[in-house]
Amino acid sequence: MQLEELKLVAAGNLINLRTAAGLTQAELGAKLNYSDKSISKWERGEAIPDAYVLTQMAELFGVTVDYILSSHTSWEPTRTAEDPKQDVVYSTSVIIAIAVLGVWTLALTAFVALWLADMVRWKIFVAAFPVSVLTWMVLLCIFKRTHYLKYVVALFVLSLFGAFYLLFLNHNPWQIFLIAVLAEALVFLSFHVQKRPKKGTAAKMEKAGNEAESP
Repeated sequence: MQLEELKLVAAGNLINLRTAAGLTQAELGAKLNYSDKSISKWERGEAIPDAYVLTQMAELFGVTVDYILSSHTSWEPTRTAEDPKQDVVYSTSVIIAIAVLGVWTLALTAFVALWLADMVRWKIFVAAFPVSVLTWMVLLCIFKRTHYLKYVVALFVLSLFGAFYLLFLNHNPWQIFLIAVLAEALVFLSFHVQKRPKKGTAAKMEKAGNEAESP
C-alpha cells in the first residue's frame, strides 16, 4: 500500500472511530494531548499519526493499530445520508429505549398484578429505577457509546442510594446522601483518569511530526 493511500485509509478509519465514540476533534485531541488542528490534518489524509499516537488511539477505541491502518468496506471516510453507520446509531438508541421501557413494563405488570390481589406495592417502582438505569448503562458499554456514560453511571449511583433510602431504612436518615455526594465526585473524577506522556513529550512529538511533514 502506498503512503498516500495509507493516509486516506487511516483518515477514514479515524473519522468513523471518533464519530462512533461521540468525540469531537477537540475532545479527541485533548485525550491524545494534541491540538484539534493535528486531528483535522490526520482526518484530511494530509498526514498520518506516528506509532505512539496510533497505539494510544487503538487503546482508546478498543481496536488494534492494524485495524486503523487497514481498509474496511464498512468504514468509509465520506459520510452520506445513505451511510449504513447512521442507521446503526439510530437502531442502537431504539434498542436502549426498548430495553429501558421493558424494565418499566415488567415493573408495572407486577404492580398491577399485586394490586388486583389487594396488595399495593409501590416500592416496585423504586427498585425498577436503578434496574432501568443499570440496563441503560450496560447497553451503552456494549454499543461503545461512551460520550455521556459518566452521567448515566452517576445517575445509577444516585439511584442506588435513593432506593436504599426508601426501601431498607426505617428512619430514612437524610445524612446518607452526604455519602452519595462523595460517591458522585468519585464517579466524575474516575472518568478523567487517563494516561498522559511525560511533560513536554507530546509537544516534542508533535513538533517533530510537523517538521517531518514539511517539504
